[in-house]
Amino acid sequence: MKLIFIYALIIAFFTACSNDTNSNSGNNQPSIVSNALATGASANHILSNNQFKSMVIELTYIDGYAPSTTTINNLQSFLENRVNKPNGITIEQHQIVPPGNSNYTIDDIVAIENTHRINFNTNDKIAIWILFLDGEAASNTESSLTLGTAYLNTSFVVYENTIHDLSNSAFEPNRSDLETTVVLHEFGHLLGLTNLGTQMQNNHEDIDHPKHCNEENCLMYYAAETGSGVMNMVSGGTIPQLDTQCIADLQANGGK
Repeated sequence: MKLIFIYALIIAFFTACSNDTNSNSGNNQPSIVSNALATGASANHILSNNQFKSMVIELTYIDGYAPSTTTINNLQSFLENRVNKPNGITIEQHQIVPPGNSNYTIDDIVAIENTHRINFNTNDKIAIWILFLDGEAASNTESSLTLGTAYLNTSFVVYENTIHDLSNSAFEPNRSDLETTVVLHEFGHLLGLTNLGTQMQNNHEDIDHPKHCNEENCLMYYAAETGSGVMNMVSGGTIPQLDTQCIADLQANGGK
């Protein structure tokens, strides 16, 4: 029997460090280095059309753990409303062989990305990698679960198996709503929210949960570590949205 606290929506972030600059080769060839920077480092490049006029999003998943069509459509709409990419946003899907893990460390995830990632930044197109896994985060405990982690400037992981576990019955959240919330929240970290590469126009960072918004109804809020916290976020088929302060931050950094 599941205890109520397993519903805690703990959406963690991992910041990787690099001394390299986010630059491209200038001849429209892939630039792998520019996709291996700290989380939030490419916020302006993702949001604006100053350098990258288009975006490709690579959704990579284990068989049986692909994101729903609803989630993919929600992601497309979210990005079209928030980023400036006049030459369009393309979403690709790729299935990979199960690595065979029941849980995954960030090192495991980076190794999977290094093996399977296809798209990297070119001269005018920025590339995003999203991995949907068949296992859970190695950092999970009996009282807390990680549903997603943004670990590089253009990369994040969704622990799809955990989302399945939390949305298998009529008494649990709608799967697409929960999945969409995790995907958009983690993409928000790539966009530099909150105070993670996109400068705040007003101070709204949660001092108790850094890099998250202090508005409890905002998509970027660090949800309470209780069942009621996550249930409230996705109750009634309502997917949390960015609040006005987060939107103002994105607009000031080249977004819509």
